[in-house]
Amino acid sequence: MKVEIATEPGTAGRANEDFAAAGPGVVVLLDGAGTPAGAECGCEHGVAWFAAALGSGLLAEVVTRPDRALTDCLADAIVRTAALHGDGCDLAHPGTPSATVIAVRVTGEVLEYLVLADSVLLLEHTGGRAPVAVSDDRAGRVGVPLRGPVDALAAGTSEHTAALRSYVETLREHRNREDGFWVAAADPAAAYAALTGSVPLAELTGFTLLSDGASRLVDTFHRADWAQVAGLVRGEGPGSLIREVRACELTDPEGRRHPRGKARDDATVVAVTI
Repeated sequence: MKVEIATEPGTAGRANEDFAAAGPGVVVLLDGAGTPAGAECGCEHGVAWFAAALGSGLLAEVVTRPDRALTDCLADAIVRTAALHGDGCDLAHPGTPSATVIAVRVTGEVLEYLVLADSVLLLEHTGGRAPVAVSDDRAGRVGVPLRGPVDALAAGTSEHTAALRSYVETLREHRNREDGFWVAAADPAAAYAALTGSVPLAELTGFTLLSDGASRLVDTFHRADWAQVAGLVRGEGPGSLIREVRACELTDPEGRRHPRGKARDDATVVAVTI
């Protein structure tokens, strides 16, 4: 596999809460769930630390234990990361750091994948067939009816910040519940709620992993479809997609035309050629 990674924080000088890494036949991407100003998370380390700790632990699990299912590897990594927090962190806090997860492993002639929450795995098929986007939309289904007050306000204002904090705190009540949505946090049961599957390598030319800060070119700004995203990344590199997203964000800095929680978000693209 040839792997190319591009990543950029949404705000200069602020920690990037995305994490991406690759090993022999394995790629992982995590998108940490940011904590809005004024909201508590119960953790003295923060979201960027959590995404990096869980992501690096997951990569090690998948690389060193090729006989284990991806769900089992993620569950083990969640348990190990929870043990790293220490006594200063309250893992029972409803806002304890969490992250989306994508893990991909090539085993023999098969690509295995795991997708938890709303990052996007784009599978690029042979024969000119349209790419297939794999993403878990349960958080979106829960969140859309709750977003009205946030979307009605200009991003960057104190009113928007307060509405976003209220929205996130309400959304937490639905996190890691059967009738809600699932993310990787402190409960290993979340691993078994992930979307999983496999595809013969012979059917693929490559695949791309996108945090939601990068996928917003399609699902927020509606400036491209998945085939165009795949073409852009393959033609000009993964950084080109982030540049396109930043250009869209600049044309709507207050989120008036395209409401969103963050005017600019951390963005990560991992392009893999088979």
